[in-house]
Amino acid sequence: MRRIVISVVVGLFILPGLAMAEGGGFDEELFEIFLKARVGTGKPVFWYSTGEVYSYPGGKLLARMEGIDTARLVRDTDDPHTAYQLSRKTFVYRDPVTDEIFREVNGKKASHIKYPYQYITYKLEGDKLLTSVEQGSGVRLRKLGPMDTMAAQRLGDVAQFAAPLFLNFETPRGKYEAFEHYDFFIQPGGSMPNQLSWMRYGDLPPFLGPGRTIIHLVGWRVESFDALPETIKAWVENEAQLWLQPPKDMDEIRELQKPNDAAE
Repeated sequence: MRRIVISVVVGLFILPGLAMAEGGGFDEELFEIFLKARVGTGKPVFWYSTGEVYSYPGGKLLARMEGIDTARLVRDTDDPHTAYQLSRKTFVYRDPVTDEIFREVNGKKASHIKYPYQYITYKLEGDKLLTSVEQGSGVRLRKLGPMDTMAAQRLGDVAQFAAPLFLNFETPRGKYEAFEHYDFFIQPGGSMPNQLSWMRYGDLPPFLGPGRTIIHLVGWRVESFDALPETIKAWVENEAQLWLQPPKDMDEIRELQKPNDAAE
């Protein structure tokens, strides 16, 4: 796929240096297939993922990961080619030997992934799917896009959607560089499970030390919180109760975007 370079909107600033592979291949049917599989039809859906964190370039297994993304779909009442994903996600790092959730490593407190919300807009334009993302709060509110990275194709009866993302820009904490790639495999006729393969190249989580990492996760969709594995259900019920369900509406998301003294 051809690479292009565009700018990314971050808060009120334009950050150059987001290189992307140009997507395409969508039609109205593939647009609807993707929305229904990824976000559902209005009822909350859950994507469960599990995988590994490796040092790079050494390839040492440093942690296992487990988590969920829960989302609901909102359709644009005026434009059938625009839809919104109201979602949030949480992931935990586990000891690769004992499988226990890391609390600290070498005296450093472990920090796990908790996104209180992600607000994503999907807009079909020609054969491209334009994607815009909002996340964060207050001065850390991030607005990314619109991006046209996602490519769609049919592999026999399976619909496959590939979304590469190249990140390369300056932040107040220094240069940020990472690569992520999402591959969704949607089974014919809505049969389950639909599947996701995700990988990331970037910095290690700080509590695991300095250096770079390769993370790989595989995921699949389930229809309810109760259908998730007990391991991640225990984490959510005991330590991440907000993630029991996705945001209920835009009012909740706008409230979460307001400055939060504890998070600033």
